[in-house]
Amino acid sequence: MHSLVMAIGILLCLGVVLDAFQTIILPRRPTGKLRITRLFKLLTWGLWSACTRRIRNERTREQIYSIYGPLSLLLLLVLWAVMLILGFGLIYFALRTPFSDSMMSHYPGMKFEIWTDLYVSGTTLFTLGLGDVVPRMPLARGIIILESGVGLGLVALVVGYLPVLYTAFSRREVSVALLDARAGSPPTAAELLSRHDFDGGDVALIELLAEWERWAAELLESHVSYPILCYYRSQHDNQSWLSALVAVLDACSLLIASTLGPASRGLPVRQAQLTFAIARHALVDLGHVLLLDAKVKALAQSAPDRLTPADFRRLCAALGNTDIQLCGDDNSAARLRQLRAMYEPNALAIADYLGFSLPLWIAEPSEKDQWRRVANLRSNPEAIPNANHISQHSTAAALHKEGHGH
Repeated sequence: MHSLVMAIGILLCLGVVLDAFQTIILPRRPTGKLRITRLFKLLTWGLWSACTRRIRNERTREQIYSIYGPLSLLLLLVLWAVMLILGFGLIYFALRTPFSDSMMSHYPGMKFEIWTDLYVSGTTLFTLGLGDVVPRMPLARGIIILESGVGLGLVALVVGYLPVLYTAFSRREVSVALLDARAGSPPTAAELLSRHDFDGGDVALIELLAEWERWAAELLESHVSYPILCYYRSQHDNQSWLSALVAVLDACSLLIASTLGPASRGLPVRQAQLTFAIARHALVDLGHVLLLDAKVKALAQSAPDRLTPADFRRLCAALGNTDIQLCGDDNSAARLRQLRAMYEPNALAIADYLGFSLPLWIAEPSEKDQWRRVANLRSNPEAIPNANHISQHSTAAALHKEGHGH
């Protein structure tokens, strides 16, 4: 019996050490179906997502979704610590509790001995060093030294892991927030392209797509190494890393599929191809990491249509004043369908799994759109929204009054 307990204790300790190494230190996608982190995510996210989907209020639902990422990280660290304490405790118990404990004389029996072993394991892992229980075997002393080193290593890994995790999260969210003024909130491909319909817009669009090419590469590197970042939501309910990525992919698809006017000279297409390739790569790999291969295959056969014929006509009308010539060309429509099939099943699978909403291709104008409000001020200075929010002592308010006086 003691040999079996020893084997179980060793397996628990080795499993935690290997899982922590793959999750925190290993800079590539972890492998193995019996990994602790993988089983923990499957169990906890399944329950959390199932309960959260039942909430009808969208704002409350998003708030609860946003809690899971940070909370699961803390619970995973607690799980590792508990499993290490249990594993080393079982090893001590297999050695027949080689400790001198004054309380054991008052409560003899095997049940009390296992609690002594767990107590020693816990105080050693967290390096408390109380000294009220003394080992009576050289082997026990060596194991205590080993466990205290494991405890210090676990604390060091956590201290180094959290800043890396939140730095990657912050870098991701900066570009997502910047896309608000460039593609709307939530972003759409039609808005992204129409807002770059100005003199020099081709150059600005190339720079934007180049920035998002690098962003997608960073997303691929960070989220494959640290999949827990996929569960971290943006600070605003109408923003998400997935909707931003899909909106950029939609815009690249339109540029690649359509026939550009002579004024554009096809300059954005090359950059659109590069951005499309790395962004699609990121979606595909994240689907592998989240174990969504079966769902992606099913959606590839019968995926819901994100671009209905009515929306396609609206999209053509919205882009009619730009150099992008989409409607009236069967080849362009066919190319667009082929490009959509390359990434939409992956995007739909990830969105369904994480509880995200994918962006539309074209959205109705919103009065809350800050970019449009600023653009209206530029074209119509008299239409100043929220003028009562301007301080009466400010220079802007005084100039506004002088303008009305004249």
